[in-house]
Amino acid sequence: MPEVETVVVVGLGYIGLPTAAIFATHGLNVVGVDVNAVTIEAVNRGSVPFVEPDLEVHVAGAVQQGRLRASKETPEADAFVVAVPTPFGDDYQADLSYIESAAASIAPVLRGGELVVLESTSPPGATHKLGDFLTRLRPDLSLEPNRANSIYLAHCPERVLPGRVMIELVTNDRIIGGLNQESAEKAQKLYSRFCQGEIHLTDAVTAEMAKLVENSYRDVNIAFANELSMIADDLNIDVWKLIELANHHPRVNILQPGPGVGGHCIAVDPWFIVAASPDKANLIRAARTVNDSKPEYVTSRVIEKAHKFHQPNIAVLGLAFKADIDDLRESPARHIVYELAKALPAASISAVEPHIGKLPSELAALPNVTLKDLHSAVEASDIVVLLVDHSQNKAFPRASLNEKIVIDTKGVWR
Repeated sequence: MPEVETVVVVGLGYIGLPTAAIFATHGLNVVGVDVNAVTIEAVNRGSVPFVEPDLEVHVAGAVQQGRLRASKETPEADAFVVAVPTPFGDDYQADLSYIESAAASIAPVLRGGELVVLESTSPPGATHKLGDFLTRLRPDLSLEPNRANSIYLAHCPERVLPGRVMIELVTNDRIIGGLNQESAEKAQKLYSRFCQGEIHLTDAVTAEMAKLVENSYRDVNIAFANELSMIADDLNIDVWKLIELANHHPRVNILQPGPGVGGHCIAVDPWFIVAASPDKANLIRAARTVNDSKPEYVTSRVIEKAHKFHQPNIAVLGLAFKADIDDLRESPARHIVYELAKALPAASISAVEPHIGKLPSELAALPNVTLKDLHSAVEASDIVVLLVDHSQNKAFPRASLNEKIVIDTKGVWR
């Protein structure tokens, strides 16, 4: 494959758009492909449709320089990066329909010689299935290297933290797994355009598993902290003090508990491992069960306090899955607000989320949930529930809550 000059990024979400912007600001000509007209319009005018520090600067600069544009149609390119969702269904099996749709958009424009990289976090074997999708649509193409009609496939999972994406895309190590060595090396050459971290080459299935293992490891450790917090409640112990004391041991580093686990990775990826090896993934499944149960536990605590009031006013602080972002995917806070509103129809629930302009549809449909600013929500409340440690929540004075019932799931107001 000749030197890559043009890249198509399929999917302009929380990973795809930053990746497209980084490629463009490092000298490549990039087209971002998405099905959402609002996203396409935003990118083409140099703005972004979600909150991520420094992203808009990169997008605006790349668009102004003519290096980045967005389109609904997939053009020809030297390389294609697939960054589409990979959700799971009710049976926890991965839904690869978005990857298949991406393949359907790419296949007609392939000429032979292109590199196709799957960035979407995927179950083991997904990169091979992407290759199968492409060659089924284009039987004239080959997955064998070094032929006139060869295409090259690799998996390069993102490993970034929301809120630090534009930094970590550049500085973090990357893992690249190819269907063959030639594919891995071509992907390494592409990502070395901007990646300052070390790039580790392996096979595609190992690369897929590496990302799942990273997030499952974190999920298991968070589950320990969340389970500990529920046990500490039974024993009337301050769990944050307990963890602080235990962490003075030189070989102990317990994480902090919270209202559950959310986001597009940690709340999802462990299930891909469970589905791949259901008879062996017992600890990983148990961790998911603990973390999935925590929102119900928090909800029950709030309901217990709410029964002290005829028509309680409840301020719920935070809807995002982590601090200082607008990403509500798989958010335990969002689930807790929904369950509270359904369980307490007489309650007035003020949701405080400074990073969004309107409630998500399932909350907007509930008559007893409104989106409010922090101060007015707290002032009118009987109960204050802190679910996300946004900067504004951490800065809110604890003294202003003395007359309130406070349920602090993040230990901010200890």
